[in-house]
Amino acid sequence: MNKGVELLRLTDVHAWYGESHILHGIDLTVNQGEVVTLLGRNGAGRTTTLRAILGLVGRRSGSLMVNGTEAVALPPHRIAHLGIGYCPEERGIFASLSCEENLMLPPAVASGGMSLDEIYAIFPNLAERRASPGGRLSGGEQQMLSVARILRTGARLLLLDEISEGLAPVIVQALGRAIRLLREKGLTIVMVEQNFRFAAPLADRFYVVEHGRVIESFAAAELPAKQSMLHEVLGV
Repeated sequence: MNKGVELLRLTDVHAWYGESHILHGIDLTVNQGEVVTLLGRNGAGRTTTLRAILGLVGRRSGSLMVNGTEAVALPPHRIAHLGIGYCPEERGIFASLSCEENLMLPPAVASGGMSLDEIYAIFPNLAERRASPGGRLSGGEQQMLSVARILRTGARLLLLDEISEGLAPVIVQALGRAIRLLREKGLTIVMVEQNFRFAAPLADRFYVVEHGRVIESFAAAELPAKQSMLHEVLGV
């Protein structure tokens, strides 16, 4: 792991859905081995930022460097093969397939995808439910499966959208432990999180997004000094 080596850089990224101009010049960088959290109100443009990285928007402009490759003109499947895994808010579990069959589906985007045993060590709940249909898993187990699935692909940069939303505290704690383990393994994570109490202890750095722009960025050590600003912008 080369912490401090730049893995992702967005420079003046604009994004549109049809005629709707959502991102108005996003600038951010993410280094290898970091956990970076995008904070902001609903509608601020955080999820669109994740989708823009992968090309899942109608149109985008600016510069989007992934591990030294300019990706702004690439289609989504080519961007994924730069080693990016995306866990969307809607999860997309195959209800009729077992937990383990869901885990066997994802294609490799890079070498070094985790084995089932490695994944079950991180998510013991899934080991217990490996034969259960995806539709029978609890919401928390489905969320774990959604995260675990992208670990099979070999992706080293994970984009996680609201993974703690609506889940019981015990599941949220388990997801927090999993994120710490993944960081220890050298993975890089960009999270969109509404749950500030979940995100705050995990992240190395924060970007605050408002109206499709980054209005503030700071390191975890600066968090206490930023509380009043965050209260004003986020209501936390």
